[in-house]
Order: sequence, then C-alpha cells, then structure tokens
Amino acid sequence: MKLIRSLILFFIFIFLSKASLAQAETPDTVYTGIYITSIHDIDFKQKEFTVNLWLWLKYKNKDFDFVQNLEVPQAKTVVKSFSTIDTTGNKIYIIMKLQCVMKDSWKINSFPFDRQKLRLTIENSQYDSKSLIFVADTLGNHYDPRFTVQGWAIDSFAVSTRIKSYETAFGDDSQPRPHTEYSQYRVKIGLVREAMGMFLKMFIGMYVAFLIAFACFFIHADSIESRFGLSVGALFAVIGNKYVIDSALPESSSFTLVDTLHGITLLFIFGVIASSIYALNLLKKHEIQRSNRFDRFASIILLTVYLVLNVYYIWDASNT
Repeated sequence: MKLIRSLILFFIFIFLSKASLAQAETPDTVYTGIYITSIHDIDFKQKEFTVNLWLWLKYKNKDFDFVQNLEVPQAKTVVKSFSTIDTTGNKIYIIMKLQCVMKDSWKINSFPFDRQKLRLTIENSQYDSKSLIFVADTLGNHYDPRFTVQGWAIDSFAVSTRIKSYETAFGDDSQPRPHTEYSQYRVKIGLVREAMGMFLKMFIGMYVAFLIAFACFFIHADSIESRFGLSVGALFAVIGNKYVIDSALPESSSFTLVDTLHGITLLFIFGVIASSIYALNLLKKHEIQRSNRFDRFASIILLTVYLVLNVYYIWDASNT
C-alpha cells in the first residue's frame, strides 16, 4: 500500500509540476484599443505623417508598465500628452493620448491618383511574446468619422495583431539561437487621394505648353522663326513643369505617371518640331499645297494620338 501511495503521490507531483510550468509559460493577454482623432502633415518629401490618437490597454501583470515600456516602431517621435492608470480589482487599465510622427514609404507610381497605406504598430519594449500577447479590442469605431484628412478620403481601416520576429537575441547569451519574437498591435489605414483638383493644378502648365507647340501648325511653314521659337519655348516649359512636380515628391527609381505624361509630351513636341522641318523642306521645293496638306494631317494625327495616350495612362493610374 505504501508503494502504491508513493506512486500516486509521485504522479500527482509530476502532473502539478507540468501544469504549473505550462501556466508559467502561458503569456498574459493585453486587450488593446485605439481611437484616432487626427491625421495630418502628410509629407511626401520627408516620407512622414503625424497622427493623434487615444490608446487604451487592459492587463493583469503590473510589471508590463506600458507608460514606460510602450514602443511605437517606425515612429520618429512619440509624445504622451495625457495618461491615466486604473488599478481597480485585479486588472490594470491604462488610457493615454499620443501624438506620433511616423515615417513611411509612399507608392508614387500613380501620383496624383495614388492610394496609400498608413501603418502604426505598438509593442512592449521589455516583454516578448512568451510573456505578453496583444488582443485587439474591436468594439466601436476606431476613428472619428467627422474628421477628414485634407486632400484624402479614408478607404479602409483595419486593426490586427501578429508576432514579429527579430533575428537577434539582443545580447542574451542564454538563448539557443539569435531569435526573439514580440507581439504587435497593428493599425493599417487606407487612403485614396482626391486627385482631380491636384492633377489639374500640377499638369495644366504642361498641357498649355503642348498647346502652344501645337499652335505651330496654324502658322505658315515659311515662318520658321515663329514655329521653332514656340516649339522650343514649349519644350523648356514642360521640362520646368516636371522639375517643379519632382521637387515635391520623394526620389523613385521606378517610372511614374508623372514621368510618363511628361515623357509623352516632350516626345510629341519633338514630333511638332520634326513636322515643321518636313513642311519647311516641302515649301522650299515649292510644294506649297503638299506642305499645307501635311500640316493638317500631322496636326490631326499628333493631337489624336496624344489625347488617346493621355486618357489611357490617366485612366489606368486612377484604377490601379
């Protein structure tokens, strides 16, 4: 009987040890919610934007101390203007007001008909995913529907959680390999630019320059100085317009809509210059009627193809 009793006690001890170990390895849950009050200062050149928000967290472990250990990856600056802590019962409830200047990468291939994703991520800088797991509070709205982002419309708003892997042990020699995982609370905001007003403002100079060059077809071919003067002036106006737009955008190695439209315009202004040269050569051969017919034909073809190409590329960018 003593042997049986000893075995029973031994197995009970093993079971309780495993249960306590499993409980110790179970990470604590942090229920996290967010409410954004403002998004502003979207700066394409500096690749940043500013967001004002309320953040609240509910958890049991007092050691987490989010007031000190809150981390916002990809943030240039984080300013806590207000925070309160409620320790009623066996839970801790923290709510704080933050202003974050976030850095982000912009997709400018379709500018100004672009769609952007703004991202905000929250971590605890001291406790990894073995100790802490975020759970998203999805009740209610996550932003004030009355606030608007100037020049943009909010297309989507999603909150989620995930485990972020870092291929380093941060100097911890007890780790078997350089790998650490942290739980993250993530916010992703989809924005669509209200583009038509900006498009007309930025590209009106380019289109006026093309029309000035196109007016050469209504000047007689023997007025060589007028024709070439207008075309060359239009050429430099388009180049200047492109430099002005590029100065407001971040550097990009890809070919954007801005590059495409300016490239097409420069190519067609060159077509106007080439057509003027050919019409002048016909005129020098005393083929006046043929020169006039060529001017009419070239003007129709160039204008039609130019408009079709512009409509196509603009439509494609606005629907990407």
